[in-house]
Amino acid sequence: MKKTLFALCGLLLSASTLAATPWQSIRQPISGAPHAIGSFANGCIVGAQALPLNDPTYQVMRQDQRRFYGHPDLILFIQRLGAQVHNLQLGEVLIGDMGMAAGGRFSSGHASHQTGLDVDIWLQLPQARWSSQMLLKPQPQPLDLVAADGKNVVARHWQPQIDSLIKLAAKDDDVTRIFVNPAIKKQLCADAGSDRDWLRKVRPWFGHRAHMHVRLRCPTDSLECQDQPAPPPGDGCGAELASWFAPPKPSGAPIKREPPPLPPSCQALLDNHQL
Repeated sequence: MKKTLFALCGLLLSASTLAATPWQSIRQPISGAPHAIGSFANGCIVGAQALPLNDPTYQVMRQDQRRFYGHPDLILFIQRLGAQVHNLQLGEVLIGDMGMAAGGRFSSGHASHQTGLDVDIWLQLPQARWSSQMLLKPQPQPLDLVAADGKNVVARHWQPQIDSLIKLAAKDDDVTRIFVNPAIKKQLCADAGSDRDWLRKVRPWFGHRAHMHVRLRCPTDSLECQDQPAPPPGDGCGAELASWFAPPKPSGAPIKREPPPLPPSCQALLDNHQL
């Protein structure tokens, strides 16, 4: 079931990568009180803010792609997490993709990240700050934490600080989900000890071999924002996690699926921008 769902999401993503989306032409946030609209995989945002790019507690990667916008709650979360990691001297936090200036659908790289409430954070905490060139063109190795068989992490790449980074993020009250590769979730389950409540928020998902995808709850004043149901009870380390390592079941021919219609407020925003 999990693998079938992942395949369908992959089809949705591949369909969206065929051409640039109109959201990419919006270079500045839409003015107005900040509010997220729609679902994480089909929405937009008014009043987004740019994450400050020069900060002593984190660094922002691939700034040329301009995917560093989000709801003010997301900005504050990144700043909180960066400060915690900095104070604990765990290393340098590397921020990946957030969202575009008005949110909306990417042409490549993500099916979600559309409402300004998602951020990718790389699972590496270098002890020295990266150069501008390293941030502009980060290399996947040695950041890939998952072994070739997909069942375990690469021991020489796994750092104890990674456990701490994910745990700090999961314990933040605004965070509802953190997506990591199933092998990374497996390692977190093995390392957690008796403090396990936070593991409920850490959800296995294919990909995510070098980063965690952090998702925040809908802000209380974003009335058109669609939250996900809460994760199921428990730490998710038993049969639920094991199901991700089961052999995939045969599937039928791929089905091409078109992206769903935009929420009316997002469509109106896009129409006004294109006038």
